[in-house]
Amino acid sequence: MGTKNGKIKWGILGYARIARVNVIPAMLRSSNAEFYAIASRDKAKLKECGDTYPVSRTYESYDNLLDDPDVEAVYIPLPNAFHKEWTIKAARKGKHVLCEKPIALNATECDEMIHTCKEQKVKFMEAFMYRYTHRTRKVNEIITNGKLGEIKYINSCYRFFLANPASIKLIPELGGGSLYDVGCYPVNFIGMITKDGPESITAECIKDSGIDIILSAILKYRSGIIATLHCGFNAYQRIYSEIVGTKGALEVPDAFLDDPGYITLITDTGSEKIEIEKSDRYRYEIEDFSQAIIDNREPMFSLEETRRNMAVIDRIYAALK
Repeated sequence: MGTKNGKIKWGILGYARIARVNVIPAMLRSSNAEFYAIASRDKAKLKECGDTYPVSRTYESYDNLLDDPDVEAVYIPLPNAFHKEWTIKAARKGKHVLCEKPIALNATECDEMIHTCKEQKVKFMEAFMYRYTHRTRKVNEIITNGKLGEIKYINSCYRFFLANPASIKLIPELGGGSLYDVGCYPVNFIGMITKDGPESITAECIKDSGIDIILSAILKYRSGIIATLHCGFNAYQRIYSEIVGTKGALEVPDAFLDDPGYITLITDTGSEKIEIEKSDRYRYEIEDFSQAIIDNREPMFSLEETRRNMAVIDRIYAALK
């Protein structure tokens, strides 16, 4: 598996902003991936991509890209409502799939996607790129080393002011909503630490144009942990998490970013600022997934966690009714 130069040939379905700004440059920086093909129904976007980046093939239809026998893996940055359809189509064409978060609109869709990918024997992963940062690794290391003691409380927030009234993030039919778009990160962060689904969930939101414009939830776990999460589109940016245990607390600013900075460990001995270096999270994600194909192993971020994440999102939405 892989090209003669040891690189997996990638195709991208749609010239979305995240592909244009983050993922294509990451592929070009990577050691084991080649940005090989792009598909877009917009000819102007195809031209822009071809003028900006070295790409071997351009297609005006997603199906035509999937029919290219040289494409080994596809990245799907399409609107949330299309994740299931194109993941399944790609898998049935024998393509490995890296799909943007949230993986689907509900756990039933997620199960169908996982089943098809396993049936077709292709690798499949949800693109939670923050899991590849030095910041996330350091958080997990501190927890594993027992510096916080027994975890009792987790708080995680990801919100920003969405100024574009035409954004697909505001369109219900395309899978819009703050929980799908940014709330999935706090859901994942909490699950990364608890390694379990909550026993009970309460939630409140304010809706605008049919989507949750601001949402908060409380998750209670059998282990005795209480977690709170918050997300939204209607106020100033706030990206922050904290974990509190019996021996200490950990403050994690910019929890889902790869910028340099600090996390702060607070214990009886005082407050310790731990330096965090900048991470090339998109490149690490692409390299891990590409290497998983080459080595025929599972990528770092598991489908079991993806399934649990989607089930929690379902339960939060259900708790609003």
